[in-house]
Amino acid sequence: MEKRVCFDFEIEFSNGGGIQGQEFRLDIEGDDISDDALADYIVRDMRLLMVGTVRILNKRIIEEPHKRPLDALDGGE
Repeated sequence: MEKRVCFDFEIEFSNGGGIQGQEFRLDIEGDDISDDALADYIVRDMRLLMVGTVRILNKRIIEEPHKRPLDALDGGE
């Protein structure tokens, strides 16, 4: 079975404001992903700019079919 990460996040922007996500899910390769790698993935995938702090909360790995083609997980390379 394929793996996905389910988590909450909080992002603060360096120019003010922020966004939050609850029960957000992303496809992953392997059995785990670090909080730093997950934060980088969110910022890159959502094309966010002026990002200050990213907090990953309530992270858990679940078994569930991937929703994207596998080449999308590595940026299409």
